[in-house]
Amino acid sequence: MAVLAPLLALLYSVPGICRWLAQPYYPLSVLLSAAFLLVRKVPPLCQGLPSQREDGNPCDFDWREVEILMFLSAIVMMKNRRSITVDQHVGNIFMFSKVANVILFFRLDIRMGLLYLTLCIVFLMTCKPPIYLGPEYIKYFSDKTIDEELARDKRITWIVEFFANWSNECQSFAPIYADLSLKYNCAGLCFGKVDVGRYPDVATRYKVSTSPLTKQLPTLILFQGGKEAMRRPQIDKKGRAVSWNFSEENVIREFNLNELYQRAKKTSKQSEEISEERPIATELLNGETKKDK
Repeated sequence: MAVLAPLLALLYSVPGICRWLAQPYYPLSVLLSAAFLLVRKVPPLCQGLPSQREDGNPCDFDWREVEILMFLSAIVMMKNRRSITVDQHVGNIFMFSKVANVILFFRLDIRMGLLYLTLCIVFLMTCKPPIYLGPEYIKYFSDKTIDEELARDKRITWIVEFFANWSNECQSFAPIYADLSLKYNCAGLCFGKVDVGRYPDVATRYKVSTSPLTKQLPTLILFQGGKEAMRRPQIDKKGRAVSWNFSEENVIREFNLNELYQRAKKTSKQSEEISEERPIATELLNGETKKDK
């Protein structure tokens, strides 16, 4: 049984792994992250490389390279403590591995460092992380529709995500937000998204900075009665976002989604009952009018 459970877990994850491998972003990221390891360890490539080892073996790490790799491992472990999804864990590994590769290649040979840095820049410009395309109950707004939709029916509570496709944090949060919309969407509680990278005027109107330095993306805003009730992350006096973990549990707790959902269902049910009573009252009134005639 101890052997069967991991095998079943592996088989269950095979479709997800296949989808990852089908996207060019992930295989290329793995290749770039392991570039120095391949160059240093594979015999045809490592022959003739400079080495500071006492035995002069060019196909093994020297003591300084081991220190850099150990430091990389420590940083990745610290960053992944706050990661929520698998994409965030993998993204941290890719990012810091590439930084370590740059340092290692420049230390080995400045020409190899420049070549690797150029490859990383080309990769960042041409290959983006795949966008989440799973099931969701989310309405996408434009710069013209968001104000109209929020003001159309003020009985509806809206949770709107302000995001940008270039933000890795937004990409990581996308499946979590989609899952929340599947669980909590109803007639009185709706979920929306607006791409502030595409519609910067919306970001200005709702005071959401798109600068990577402010770390305000993604931003979740709760609208009740057509007006903002709360937002996460909060903004400090310097205009920077207060650190906040975009986990499913945090969103449910901070935005009180369970209570909002029950209240929205109750309100929509009362509205349906009222709308059903009106035709009955109309029929009774018409019947009385005919009798009088």
